[in-house]
Amino acid sequence: MSTTVVVILVVAAVVIVALVAVLFLQQKRRRHLKEKFGPEYERAVQEQESPRAAERELAEREKRHKELDIKPLSASARERYTQRWALIQEQFVDRPSGALTEADRVLGELMAERGYPTDGGYEQQAADLSVRHARTLEHYRAAHDTLSEHERSQASTERLREAMVRYRTVFEDLLTDGAEHNGHRDRAHHADEQRR
Repeated sequence: MSTTVVVILVVAAVVIVALVAVLFLQQKRRRHLKEKFGPEYERAVQEQESPRAAERELAEREKRHKELDIKPLSASARERYTQRWALIQEQFVDRPSGALTEADRVLGELMAERGYPTDGGYEQQAADLSVRHARTLEHYRAAHDTLSEHERSQASTERLREAMVRYRTVFEDLLTDGAEHNGHRDRAHHADEQRR
């Protein structure tokens, strides 16, 4: 075998190994993002022109999130928010629309106290929450959509109730920093849905 053939074979082997390594790293990254973002990964893929573009966006969200100063609530702050939420739920009976608006406002205050920026608008809030609270983000999106719909054309009381349950799911996740097992919250939401 000539030296040229050996060099060509070595270069080909190096290129193949490099390609396999790149593919392995891409698969590892994709798996990480799917596990971390859950349903939000699929949503990002649908909204972007390609899975790679979606993965870049999600990686940017992770990078931005690392720069935020997210902190847990003190016990007194948790108690204060818990009491406020209880009042909102009581108000829902007589003023469903007002209670839902208040729930959205209190959720924003809770995000801000935890360290999430709230001045970038709803989409930025959802993107920031997606990094650490991806499992409840679909509830936040659905509740916010109902609130927006209601502001345009009165949503039914039943839709407002559903939105309130969804806001509560996000509220509890933010309040406890996701310490409660996600499966438990999902089962609780499913039980609420079944009671309807």
